Amino acid sequence: MPKVLMPIGDATEVLDTMYPYFRLPEDGFEVEVAGPEARLYHMVLHEIPPGAQPPWDITQERPGYHIRATIAFCDVDPKQYAGLFVSGGRAPEYLRYNEDLLRITRHFFEAGKPVACVCHGIEILTAADCIRGRTLTTIAKCALDAKQGGARYIDQPVVVDGNLVTARTWNDNTYLLKNFVQRLKEAQG
Repeated sequence: MPKVLMPIGDATEVLDTMYPYFRLPEDGFEVEVAGPEARLYHMVLHEIPPGAQPPWDITQERPGYHIRATIAFCDVDPKQYAGLFVSGGRAPEYLRYNEDLLRITRHFFEAGKPVACVCHGIEILTAADCIRGRTLTTIAKCALDAKQGGARYIDQPVVVDGNLVTARTWNDNTYLLKNFVQRLKEAQG
């Protein structure tokens, strides 16, 4: 079964991560979860609480499920993977400083392999300098990250630019995964 690499860390968003984790195997792709270390990680839930008083102008973060990374970034050979899925949450904020993850990310772009990215995952792609000249989407509060990385930001559910498929948030998972799986299958021939 071809493998898709999913980098995560503590504070990875539950729905950004779990939907593709279970969805990709349905189409014959094994998901391998990687982290700064091979260990159990804490996921979080992000949402603007409905009807909260006083109202929130940004998402509230609450504890979610846990997920195990079976391999550390430093041990990943990206040539062994058919694609890369970069989820969001708060984790990309600190993961973008991991040189091994940046090396891995660059490989997928240099090799033209399918890459999916949702929400704050764009911070990793920007740090790896992989989005310059691309058109993409992300959560609105990360539009500046996309522009600073040299990309053209569009606010819509999904944007496909060559091997890169991007979405705003977990609300767009259906569109994101449909397009990502299509690219993975095309790349497999």
